[in-house]
Amino acid sequence: MVGVGTAASTDQGFRWRLAGDGAGQPALFSDEELFDRHVGRGEFRGLEFLHVNAKRLINPVPARSRMGFRFTINAYRGCSHSCEFCFARPTHEYLGLDIHDDFERKIVVKVNAVERVRAELRSPKWGGALIAMGTNTDPYQRAEGKYHLTRGIVEALGEAANPFSILTKGTLILRDVDVLTEAAARTDVRCAFSIATLDEEAWKATERGAPHPRRRVEAVRKLNAAGIPTGVLIAPIIPGWTDRPEQLTEVAAACIDAGATSITPLALHLRPGVKEHFLAFLDARRPELAADLRARYGARSYLSGPEQQAVVGPVGDLGRHRR
Repeated sequence: MVGVGTAASTDQGFRWRLAGDGAGQPALFSDEELFDRHVGRGEFRGLEFLHVNAKRLINPVPARSRMGFRFTINAYRGCSHSCEFCFARPTHEYLGLDIHDDFERKIVVKVNAVERVRAELRSPKWGGALIAMGTNTDPYQRAEGKYHLTRGIVEALGEAANPFSILTKGTLILRDVDVLTEAAARTDVRCAFSIATLDEEAWKATERGAPHPRRRVEAVRKLNAAGIPTGVLIAPIIPGWTDRPEQLTEVAAACIDAGATSITPLALHLRPGVKEHFLAFLDARRPELAADLRARYGARSYLSGPEQQAVVGPVGDLGRHRR
């Protein structure tokens, strides 16, 4: 373990400032300080948790963003769901860690997240805008079963009657139906599940740490039954693998049956870093598909407009069927 107030150790390779480090070395992230490391045991075996104190939890999104929200909360960095296509993988490089195994196994835990959120919500400068969770790392990944930070944040937001949304693949969210329903009685609460496919082979290959997609469908059903409006992102749709019309119809039909409030199809997004990781993953397993995606995407992160429409088209207007 690294004790509070000890000097930063270069052999660890971490690019944070340690709490109390007076060596003058600037922190890569001024709002986080690494002070402890914990090796997971039992059900958390294979994971390493990097404890940090965060100075800020409610963060604004860039002004140029086209997202429908202006603020986010992420209590964790990295994700044990191990999705090969995860767009957030490059964020681990900023920490001096790699986007491959480190992203999946070295999970940054903002252990003071709940107290910081409560303090920021009380600030007279805070205007009560909607806050999105799950935008950069899953709030209900395995670490949440150990640290309960998302649960505490949901409680804080509910008590403050501050609207929020949650995007997840984690069926652990069902543990928190009680605090979610309490929050929904005071403010606008919305959830969404990412369910890319019901294809067993594709799920096991690309989302090996995430709950079975049919368990996620059932979670959609249970949350909606509890009065928590919950939709579905069919994302990412992988061209040449999970984009056959019958595959997309199967996902959409299951989610409609589960009461999904919306269904939104999204094609695979391959930002720099993620593209290289994902295509290398495919090279070892489906080289023909890797070659096809290299040709389709070229230097772009997204498919061309016509190709995007061809991929998401089979879902049609199903995404608006309950809006």
